[in-house]
Order: sequence, then C-alpha cells, then structure tokens
Amino acid sequence: MKKSRSIILLSMTGLATAASAQNFSLSIVLSSLTADTSGGSAVVTATVYGDADVGTHMLGGSFSLVSNSQMVQDMTWTPAFWSSFNTDGGYAGNGNYNETNYAQLWPLGGIFPPPPSSALGMAIGSFEITLAGIGEVQFDLVEGTPFALETVDAKIGTLHNNTDGTLSLGSASISILPAPGGLSFFALGGFCLSRRRRR
Repeated sequence: MKKSRSIILLSMTGLATAASAQNFSLSIVLSSLTADTSGGSAVVTATVYGDADVGTHMLGGSFSLVSNSQMVQDMTWTPAFWSSFNTDGGYAGNGNYNETNYAQLWPLGGIFPPPPSSALGMAIGSFEITLAGIGEVQFDLVEGTPFALETVDAKIGTLHNNTDGTLSLGSASISILPAPGGLSFFALGGFCLSRRRRR
C-alpha cells in the first residue's frame, strides 16, 4: 500500500511539472516564396503570428526583424486591428527593422472580452517588404524588450509572458529572381552582346 501511494505521488508530481511548462512562439509567413524583380523591384508581405500553450488571447509584446541583406530596399510595419497601442521603430536599413511594440487595452483588475482576431494563433501584424536584385534573403524574428509575447486568459484574467517559459522565434526565406520570361530576355541580351564583341 505504501509503495502504491509513492508511485501515485511521483506521477502526480510529474503531471504538475508538465502542466507548468509554458511555450510561446512567433512565426513569420511570407505571401510568396519567390519574388519577380524583372520589373526592377517586387513587394511581398511577411505576416507575424503569435501562439502559446497558456492563455487564450495575445495581449502584447515586442520584436524586430532582421535579414542583413542589401536586396531589401524598404520595409513598413502595419499592426493588426486589435493592437491599439503601438510603437514603430521603423526601417533601420540593410534589410533590418527596428524593434516594434504591440499591445491591446486591458482594463486594470477586470476581465474583458478580447477581439476574436487577437486569439492565440492569429496575426500580430505584417511587414511590407520591397525587394530588388537576384539572390536569396532570410528573415529572422528577434525577441524584443521586455518580452516578445504576453498572453491573457480571458476567462480568469491571468497573464503569462515568454520570460516565464520558452520562446521559439520563426524565420522565412525568399528567392529573388526575374520571371522565366525575364531570364530568357537577359540570356538573349547576353548572347547578342557576346556576338557583337566577336566582330
């Protein structure tokens, strides 16, 4: 009898430890995996999503986006409609975006009905990115200060943020190249140029 009690106690302790694990994530999804720059430049959208295994809705946070690529000509950030308090660090150049903060209003000491679009797994906002040149660019999300994601449980009002758990930050890559027709145009131009030089 004593042995079975200790086994039950150990298994309950294991459950409590597993239940206290908190995982948070920011992911990034590009509107396209390729960009056609045969017209000089191309614009793609990179949407940032937030998720966690605690809480029901996103409350706020902070992050930046980096690529360190000169093929990025410009970037702008638009927060989701539910995010009413925002600071925008702006484009830093060289394919990097300064820290941006997002947050929604939460009444002190009260429980509120958050907008459905702020539920976990939904969009935080999106970057509009202007690209030029030929090559591949990788975008990486970077945690901001004091945390990247805070969540709220709309039923009981408890708050959680990634400093109390683990945070996973997403990345995405895009290939920049002219459309197939544009490539054949460049190839033909190179062929004509090489024929001209032979004369």
